[in-house]
Amino acid sequence: MTRTDYYNDPRAPEPNSVVPSASAIVTDGHGHILLVKRRDNTLWALPGGGHDIGETIEQTAIREVKEETGLDVEVTGLTGIYTNPAHVVAFTDGEVRQQFSLCFTTRVLAGELAIDHESTDIAWTAPADIDALDMHPSMRLRIQHYLEHRPNPYLG
Repeated sequence: MTRTDYYNDPRAPEPNSVVPSASAIVTDGHGHILLVKRRDNTLWALPGGGHDIGETIEQTAIREVKEETGLDVEVTGLTGIYTNPAHVVAFTDGEVRQQFSLCFTTRVLAGELAIDHESTDIAWTAPADIDALDMHPSMRLRIQHYLEHRPNPYLG
């Protein structure tokens, strides 16, 4: 299933669902940020995905990082809550989601890097190199907020 992200686009279809999701800022000891290249839209992104029944949203972030990167992490903070109604994701099965995502900071506990079926690549990326990557604006915004070391999470 492929997806199309619409961001402040008047041609975006009307949403028909909201699925809470989580993304994670995973860093190494050198300040690099772990990114995955998504198979469904070929863009670089933070690891993350949809919330499952029976788990906390923090557990969603931890599970998604494990599934998409092979790393075990713990949540250390909240970068922001992203609920922009002008960010819509349309899937080929007809679902059109309004964004609802929490982005967490994490610390690596263990594991070895490995991609899963949702990704085609994975890379530790220096913040200075992120601008050159093909990435959705919503991911850039989350990374920007993380790099700003905001005293409070972003709400928007």
